[in-house]
Amino acid sequence: MFVINSQLSIPWRCIQINAIRAQGAGGQNVNKVSTAICLQVDLKSTPLPSYVREQLYKANDSRISDNHIITIKAQRHRTQQKNRDDALERLSDLINKACHKPKYRVATKPTRGSVERRIKSKNQRGNIKKMRSKNHFDT
Repeated sequence: MFVINSQLSIPWRCIQINAIRAQGAGGQNVNKVSTAICLQVDLKSTPLPSYVREQLYKANDSRISDNHIITIKAQRHRTQQKNRDDALERLSDLINKACHKPKYRVATKPTRGSVERRIKSKNQRGNIKKMRSKNHFDT
């Protein structure tokens, strides 16, 4: 079982890990060794709670396909093991973010002082614009 947090875990059978050739730095090794990791998790087959799945679907993350498969490609490091750990950590972060329900902002009324300052600055700005015209008499 891959443990995400104290309440959530995913069985290893639901996680598919493939080693692929990495791009970028690595010297001669880059063409010979498959160090990058492509991690795939089918959300339909995981025992995650429904609210977590819904949050993941709503997240509109490019790593989640239309078939509800999370694909994470890790190639930051030069070793396969470090990339594997990195991919699993990123999967854990993604699911942990989906667990937390966003706090909704409570709209507050602006203070009287802030309203007065806003009106005063609007009037000052209007007066500046009035002064630009040829007839800037106070009426």
